[in-house]
Amino acid sequence: MPSRCRNALNIVVTTLFAAVVLFTILLAYVTGYQFIHTEQHHLSFGLYGAFLSLHLFLQSLFAFLEHRRMRSPARPQHLRRSVALCIAAYQEDPDYLRKCLRSVRRISFPGLKVVLVVDGNRPADRYMMDIFHEVMGGAEQAGSMVWRGNFHSDGGKGGGVGAGRRSAVHMEEAARVARLVRGHRYSCIMQEWGGKREVMYTAFKALGDSVDYVQVCDSDTVLDPACTIEMLKVLEEDPLVGGVGGDVQILNKYDSWISFLSSVRYWMAFNIERACQSYFGCVQCISGPLGMYRNSLLQRFLEPWYHQTFLGSKCSFGDDRHLTNRVLSFGYKTKFTARSQCQTETPTQYLRWLNQQTRWSKSYFREWLYNALWFHKHSLWMTYESVVTGFFPFFLVATVIHLFYRGRLWNILLFLLTVQLVGMVKATYACFLRGSLVMIFMSLYSLLYMSSLLPAKMFALLTINKAGWGTSGRRKIVVNLIGAVPVTVWALVLLGGVVYTIYCETQEPFSEMEKALLIAGTVLYACYWLVLLVLYLAIVAKRCNKREEQYQLPYAES
Repeated sequence: MPSRCRNALNIVVTTLFAAVVLFTILLAYVTGYQFIHTEQHHLSFGLYGAFLSLHLFLQSLFAFLEHRRMRSPARPQHLRRSVALCIAAYQEDPDYLRKCLRSVRRISFPGLKVVLVVDGNRPADRYMMDIFHEVMGGAEQAGSMVWRGNFHSDGGKGGGVGAGRRSAVHMEEAARVARLVRGHRYSCIMQEWGGKREVMYTAFKALGDSVDYVQVCDSDTVLDPACTIEMLKVLEEDPLVGGVGGDVQILNKYDSWISFLSSVRYWMAFNIERACQSYFGCVQCISGPLGMYRNSLLQRFLEPWYHQTFLGSKCSFGDDRHLTNRVLSFGYKTKFTARSQCQTETPTQYLRWLNQQTRWSKSYFREWLYNALWFHKHSLWMTYESVVTGFFPFFLVATVIHLFYRGRLWNILLFLLTVQLVGMVKATYACFLRGSLVMIFMSLYSLLYMSSLLPAKMFALLTINKAGWGTSGRRKIVVNLIGAVPVTVWALVLLGGVVYTIYCETQEPFSEMEKALLIAGTVLYACYWLVLLVLYLAIVAKRCNKREEQYQLPYAES
């Protein structure tokens, strides 16, 4: 069959499959068909619940199979390849930057090229270049340059540099940057502020085709000595793999309750969700702190990646997710390996975390639309999972509003119990897979998702074309209060539902069955929180704010 016909057939099949999956979910949700239920429908289990249960089971199963594949002995390989590690830095905390660079020095890969690009060239940014020289060996071993502009700006008052009107001086500076990066094992570039994508572009463009693979890293990340070699093994084992990501853990997980919950959520996201995607070769986001790409492929889409627009505006976030999407658009696989690890900083303040999640949600919805164009080039699992996870928040919002405004307290209590039950099931499986009791706290993240992340997702969709970093540099933390708006609105909506329900319940007395269920459900819910609170105080709270216990991986230093 000619390739064009095969491609057209794949598009038709994939589109029909996506439609069937979405129609099935809609049918199960709208009809509310129940397999079993009590006489007065206080408890039931229906088609929609069965569908979600099956999804969680399949996701967990394929994640387990992928982990078993990772643990199998790798074939001996001669890894004589060149790799460049590109680090993006913006107003970084000096302590984090030192830890990052020291971990880079310990990476067990001979001849690793390191490129640090600083987003900013003011005197106030100079400390990052000084730290680079301090750790990487001084000016005699590491090349450095303060660039007045960047590849898309000459640094003058005129702003950007358009095609065909580049000045001779700007072109010479760009060439000098490329010579510096290619001619030194360690190099640091300070350039005019332009955002993370501009920083990444400088590193990729300056490297050109001088290396075989490009590894990416953030300046708040501590790398495992074996991280490079483990990702390289995955890429060398299969020429159809275009990019691979590692296991990203939290460096400051005991700084606050939000950073701790983020740490268990990260483990689930990488070791179950992305491990499942990796089984089918379609990881949909290779995270910025730890990823590696085939440079020959990266150079092919470097320009369209940088110049990405959405609804007429240039994209200024979601750089890593779009980088992954570009790999998938060429039909290459993307993988995950838990054998490559790192630890990275996460927000410790609730509002800063909320702004981060809002920004990530914006890029998720935007990249979902772009990703859908390439469903036909990959496993049907990619289509299936994208449809399920893409539409799930909308079904959940509809479910919550429906239950909170139905006029029965039992519906609200049952919903809260169900949320924690699903969270406990997932947490219990994570405890088994990780071999650590700490994953039981993953069930607490369920309430954080329902109360904060869900409205943040809706707000992200409504403001999807609004630009902005969402989080600030770590040297000076700036909190944006806009993230509190959707959470406040959501809380008022739910409070209105509770008030309406209480009013409805006062109009007629409770039956004996309803009284018994409400008492039993309330006691059960209270006991759950009591047990989790005791465990949190015994296991987690006593470690908070103790710097010497922050770093548990053997490659991280205190």
